[in-house]
Amino acid sequence: MAVESVKTGSDGKVWSFCSMPFWQTTHPSSSSSTSSMHNSVHHQSQILQSLDRSTHQPSTNVSSVAKSLLPTRRRLRLDPPNKLYFPYEPGKQVRSAIAIKNTCKSHVAFKFQTTAPKSCYMRPPGGILAPGESIIATVFKFVEPPENNEKPIDQKSRVKFKIMSLKVKGEMDYVPELFDEQRDHVAVEQILRVIFLDPERPSPALDKLKRQLAEAEAALEARKKPQEETGPRVAGEGLVIDEWKERRERYLAKQQVEVVDSV
Repeated sequence: MAVESVKTGSDGKVWSFCSMPFWQTTHPSSSSSTSSMHNSVHHQSQILQSLDRSTHQPSTNVSSVAKSLLPTRRRLRLDPPNKLYFPYEPGKQVRSAIAIKNTCKSHVAFKFQTTAPKSCYMRPPGGILAPGESIIATVFKFVEPPENNEKPIDQKSRVKFKIMSLKVKGEMDYVPELFDEQRDHVAVEQILRVIFLDPERPSPALDKLKRQLAEAEAALEARKKPQEETGPRVAGEGLVIDEWKERRERYLAKQQVEVVDSV
């Protein structure tokens, strides 16, 4: 018969002890401890087997998650990288500029998009850049007058611009339909926010904007000029023109001699 005793500890807690009868003091306890040890060992072996199987299985899900967490590799380098600076002139059409450079080893097409196509446009709206080639694009925007007596420089524009890129095979003519035909391969390079600058207050951003606009205008004028004819003609010295005159004179003289002989 079991004897139950109660003992009060120093911390005030009541601890109860249960003593087994003298004829069950050895064998049952040893068998129960043996079975519990066997169950524990079996459970640990199952855990080790499951871990071993997980390490040998292909980790496709982990690799896909890791790829999704990696930053997207940019095809274009933008300057400024994520903003478009405009001089704040209410009621006027102002300009901004951004340098675009192809950093890939293949040709890359780029395209502009804006949330306000009625008041903004880009020049050029898109194009194809060879590896290492760069261009300065000009962005035009109409600045609306302020409302609610807001300070001019505190005006915040909700207009945003987006630059998309697409790898293409070699040189080709740019058409906007490229981005619709290969939609799965189009990448969003950057979303640009509009930042207004005070045209009366000098700043590094304003000076840089003026330099980029001047470079863009110079490049546009250079593209407008007709390309010079390639060939042996030297316009300055007129060697080809003089040779052509000599040949013509010899031809006319030969014709006159043939006419006299026939007579």
